[in-house]
Amino acid sequence: MVIHHKKLVRCLIYGGLLAGLVYAFFPVLWMFFASLKSNTEIFSLPPRLLPKEFTLRSYKNIFFDPVKVRFFLNSYLVALLVTAFSLLVAILSGYSFSRHKFRGKYILNLFIIATQTVPPITLLIPYFGIVVALGLYNTYPALILTYMVFTLPYAILMMTGYFNTLPKELDEAVMVDGGSNFFALWRVLVPNAVPGIVATGVYTFLLSWNEFLFALTLTKSTEMRTVPVGIQMLMGQHAYEWNEMMAMGILGSLPILVFYLLAQRYFLAGMTAGSVKS
Repeated sequence: MVIHHKKLVRCLIYGGLLAGLVYAFFPVLWMFFASLKSNTEIFSLPPRLLPKEFTLRSYKNIFFDPVKVRFFLNSYLVALLVTAFSLLVAILSGYSFSRHKFRGKYILNLFIIATQTVPPITLLIPYFGIVVALGLYNTYPALILTYMVFTLPYAILMMTGYFNTLPKELDEAVMVDGGSNFFALWRVLVPNAVPGIVATGVYTFLLSWNEFLFALTLTKSTEMRTVPVGIQMLMGQHAYEWNEMMAMGILGSLPILVFYLLAQRYFLAGMTAGSVKS
């Protein structure tokens, strides 16, 4: 009786997980098949998931249009640079908060947490004025510096928390051997903090890749637009290119999916296992 009860509970759990997976994945599946339809067939009644005639015209219109390809190049450039700079600053700051005591540490940490409570839309006009005053309007630095304001607080907090989980014996072993703080950070702690770094990088890249409001406000030329803004630009005055919008949405989701699949093993890996001998 106990065995049958456990099997029933397991079936209910797996059934619930499967239902949740279908519920979450179905819109993506619908978007994918919509990208393979003609713009007319998307509005056919009754609606159908699979297209009557599969066509790759929407993807061809994207890949063979230099303007639309530029949207992806801009998003890649901005997101990768924001991720790299944010991780560099977050690693250095997280190490300082985790391993050192200094005056104003608590207040500074509280300030970093407080920045996360401010709705980004309230900062749109101030940032626009600052960017224009600095002569950075419609440039990559405007987007990179602005995005880092939103990604850095979370990245610093996450790296601080992860460094706190690493045993201080690692640092002490390096100091005993005559190593410096810099050596201890980059040669010992950072290799052991790979799961935290990867998780922080995925979040930072995702936030930068999907950002729409500031990318729309801080740029004006078509050559500077990113993917989210490029999708919005497909909404014409008299007609919407829904199949191309769906295709750009699918292509825009691929970098995050590939990034996650490649880095998935680092999320669960115990990088500190066996690093300190008892």
